[in-house]
Amino acid sequence: MTSYPRRTTRRRWMDFDSFLLRLTIPVCSPINPTRRRSPPSTKKEQRNAMDGLGPNAANSCPVTPLEFLERTATVYGDCPSLVYNRTAFTWSQNLRRCLRLASALSSLGISPGDVVSVLAPNVPAMYEMHFGVPMSGAVLNTVNLRLDARTISILLRHSASKLVFVDVLSRPLLDDVLRLFPASAERPRVVTIEDPYEDAPPPQSSALTYEKLLETGDPEFRWVRPRSEWDPMVLNYTSGTTSAPKGVVHCHRGLFFITIDSLIDWSVPRRPTYLWTLPMFHANGWSYPWGIAAAGGVNVCLRRFDAAAIYAAIETHRVTHMCGAPVVLNMLANAPDSARRPLHGPVQVLTAGAPPPAAVLDRTEALGFAVSHGYGLTETAGLVEVESILYGHPAVNEAAVVARPDEFWGETPCAFVSLKEEASAAPPTESEVIAWCRERMPRYMVPKTVVLRAELPKTSTGKIQKYVLREIAKKMGSAARPSRM
Repeated sequence: MTSYPRRTTRRRWMDFDSFLLRLTIPVCSPINPTRRRSPPSTKKEQRNAMDGLGPNAANSCPVTPLEFLERTATVYGDCPSLVYNRTAFTWSQNLRRCLRLASALSSLGISPGDVVSVLAPNVPAMYEMHFGVPMSGAVLNTVNLRLDARTISILLRHSASKLVFVDVLSRPLLDDVLRLFPASAERPRVVTIEDPYEDAPPPQSSALTYEKLLETGDPEFRWVRPRSEWDPMVLNYTSGTTSAPKGVVHCHRGLFFITIDSLIDWSVPRRPTYLWTLPMFHANGWSYPWGIAAAGGVNVCLRRFDAAAIYAAIETHRVTHMCGAPVVLNMLANAPDSARRPLHGPVQVLTAGAPPPAAVLDRTEALGFAVSHGYGLTETAGLVEVESILYGHPAVNEAAVVARPDEFWGETPCAFVSLKEEASAAPPTESEVIAWCRERMPRYMVPKTVVLRAELPKTSTGKIQKYVLREIAKKMGSAARPSRM
């Protein structure tokens, strides 16, 4: 057997500086990699070798949900990202379009901190602006489509908007808005979003359109990252449920964690298929423009929808997730048989904005929808016991109860009710609805008045505007004789 000499190692103690040098000095010369470099022998050489090895800045950068798009374009670049009618994009295409948009905005003179507004439904351009506008350093302001011209004019002036993207069908509304600007006020520049699937008059040849603007942008643009994660990213206005809209600013950090929280709380899996039944202009679609990008999913966009359109989209695209106000649940639950399609599997539905009645939840879940109810502080004081009973009536589609002045009691319950389509042929009378309630609740809770309406007033997000109903009830005045509860 061959024997090998035993190798012994002599331990040599060294000072800490020498230890660091052993770790940091290259073993091979950069000029001749095969030649070993001797460690510095003198103290002066050691000090020179230590230059530049001081403490480094923390390896961190401001968090922002915009980075989700970059990552997904790398990981799922060839996977579908967005579908709208016959238009489809992949994630790599989406990133390049958003970078073009950011580059084009910068070339127009849009600076970090400037407000860029958009007046559009759930179309591809609206989705891209949730990335492209803040990638230019600007602040995105999505405007409620259902507001009147006077209110929009006030919001654009209040936000000091520098540029407005407007959907081609909303261009007449924006023209009315701009006419309301005072002569001394600076008007924002306008870019029209065309839609090949809509029959609308084309903009003037000299007008700047969204696709023309993208053609001028650089798909390799180095987007403007926030200097601080507390920098503003979006400016929203409340929907006006209780009073005039109020401005709300969100920073990059806040939206990053809202997005992460939305995905975790709803247990969103990898690569979901998300149907846009929630307006993106409402609280930025509850953060899901960025959330679906983070999950590498597919965005199915709908400009407008009814029950038939929702069921058709679910069947065609095998939708797994969707959001909407309780009015969407009503739409699904009360759809006629001709509009319904069998579900391929459970469809996750997140609803918020107002407390959904138990009867509507039961009917929706019986169809195969798995409903989750989002929690919001503005909804924690809703007393909806009477509405819940009204929603249980087989003919009732929507219900809201407010106070009506009463000479004897001061106030009495007044119910505003809209009926289902199938009940329009033989609608229940006011006394029949009151009798239904009387059998199911204490007498003092029974509405004294029932008002049947074709539709209840709502915000653009589907929340019933009770303050409008209160004004109607107030104008109705007191009942002719004292109430007997």
